[in-house]
Amino acid sequence: MKATKASLAGLLILEPRVFGDERGFLLESYNQKTMAEVGIQESFVQDNHSFSQRNVLRGLHYQVQRPQGKLIRAVAGDILDVALDLRRRSSSFGRWEAVHLSGENQRMLWIPAGFAHGFRVLSDSAHVLYKTTEFYAPELERTIVWNDPELKIDWQLHDNQPILSAKDRLGVRFRQAEAYE
Repeated sequence: MKATKASLAGLLILEPRVFGDERGFLLESYNQKTMAEVGIQESFVQDNHSFSQRNVLRGLHYQVQRPQGKLIRAVAGDILDVALDLRRRSSSFGRWEAVHLSGENQRMLWIPAGFAHGFRVLSDSAHVLYKTTEFYAPELERTIVWNDPELKIDWQLHDNQPILSAKDRLGVRFRQAEAYE
């Protein structure tokens, strides 16, 4: 597993070893020992599978009190995955990073607890799988509005409007969000 540190503290872009031939390929998407070797010591408690159409934008979501670390990958399709650092004591507090994940590039993104997370589908559709370090708790979930002018996240929309859930349309601005200590 190749691990590359992203520009935000704790964020890792992971590239698994892929064994391919004329039949297809095999890759190890998760191995506890390998993850520990690249610095991911956390245990995962839940797996999620999201399917979305082109221009669906999900996020920016996070949980208060029980923040979730997430290991994310697109198994089919292409997404722009965005992580926003909400850790007040972090050198990258308030900064975001966007990473292309796709079934083709087979990259994964490790987002440690303390970040808000979202993604936009760039292809016709996408299947996104992610592991979490905490169980989903809807009463603790919060949303930061995707288009906060202070954050200036480049969702690569190119004048298209994203498809949003009602919850995501009602997100709060970054300055109103509950950050982590």
